[in-house]
Amino acid sequence: MNYILKRWVFILFILSIIAICSALFAEHFLDLAPCKMCLKQRYPYYAIILLIIVFYFFRKNKNIWLFIINEMAIIYGLFYAIWHAGIEQKILNGPSSCSGKLSKSESIQNLKDQIINQSIVNCSEISWKIFDLSAATINSLVLLLILIFNTIYIYNYYYGSKKIN
Repeated sequence: MNYILKRWVFILFILSIIAICSALFAEHFLDLAPCKMCLKQRYPYYAIILLIIVFYFFRKNKNIWLFIINEMAIIYGLFYAIWHAGIEQKILNGPSSCSGKLSKSESIQNLKDQIINQSIVNCSEISWKIFDLSAATINSLVLLLILIFNTIYIYNYYYGSKKIN
């Protein structure tokens, strides 16, 4: 555990790179078009990569603010990942622009607008699975694991030795 915490910045950076590269590979080489929820789940990884690079150039890659801001990005991503997994399992409702459902309307123009604004890829459809887990479910588990280790790192920073080198 201490080994992971000592190298947490590097591990977090690599996990984020792997997550983004996997998503982009699936999108561009396997022709798996992402839905709006999938795209929102990528934002935290982009933010984490950018933050680590910026903090590294200022020689502050062990700064607690890096991990607190990353924590917020991780929670944002976890929110969308769990919501997306819930939509896929028909447990939660998705945004109207992503669910593929049209609401009742008396106006033809309103129905036309709904159809035009409808997402091409439906968020409730699972495009692929591995070990019977969808990409959103896997992303939820990865982000939960990252959240746990990032929280442990922050806790150790404040209540531990103040330096995890």
